[in-house]
Amino acid sequence: MSEKKLNLTLKIWRQTSANAVGNFAEYKIAVSPDTSFLEMLDEINNDLENKNLEPIAFESDCREGICGTCGLVINGQPHGPVPRVATCQLHMRNFKDGDIIWIEPFRAKAFPVIKDLIVDRSTLDRIQEAGGFISVNTGSVPDGNAIPISKDVASEAMDSAACIGCGACVAACKNASAMLFVSAKVSQFALLPQGQPERYQRVEAMVKKMDEMGFGSCTNTYACEAECPKGISIRNIARMNRDYFMSQLKNENVEL
Repeated sequence: MSEKKLNLTLKIWRQTSANAVGNFAEYKIAVSPDTSFLEMLDEINNDLENKNLEPIAFESDCREGICGTCGLVINGQPHGPVPRVATCQLHMRNFKDGDIIWIEPFRAKAFPVIKDLIVDRSTLDRIQEAGGFISVNTGSVPDGNAIPISKDVASEAMDSAACIGCGACVAACKNASAMLFVSAKVSQFALLPQGQPERYQRVEAMVKKMDEMGFGSCTNTYACEAECPKGISIRNIARMNRDYFMSQLKNENVEL
């Protein structure tokens, strides 16, 4: 007995370069419900290449929801309709036979389109680089219990460190803000003893770089948290804001 396939119409954004005018192109496909979203795009590209046509450019690497490169906007939602998953973890069984699916790149001034569905997210790397380093003693591996850290604090730091830097928070935000990403990267160090020596200069440098890169401001719509595939909490934003304010006080840049 043959497997029943989904007959879908795909409206996919095609753009030959950053300066070119893009448009949505239509493709028809019959695909297994067990196929992943990226495998479905692979099938379309195989067909296009067999016809000597230009394949659709999209980005992926691990396909396990770890690397953060696969981000697409699917029917208006970063990473698609299923919460807490990256695009590579989305399967076609989440769609219905006859559906029309709109697929486009993340939209943000700080994420210029390179080609088709690929955007340049190196601005997030620049922000992390601005955060610098942590001060640790080199040498042999320290004892695991040398610095007491409570389970609750360690768990919260790990939750923040789970951010994969995909940029879905930016794509979901009406202001294209990177506050959730930056606050997660700030918090993963701010919560731990190892991150204390550079804590305030780190947050100041990262916020400054975020503004330089052209990201918008946060207006607390919570869209970033809702679309984050790792469920990063907006509590991190509050922590970052407090640390930033403290950095300004330490630098005597704020009048009381």
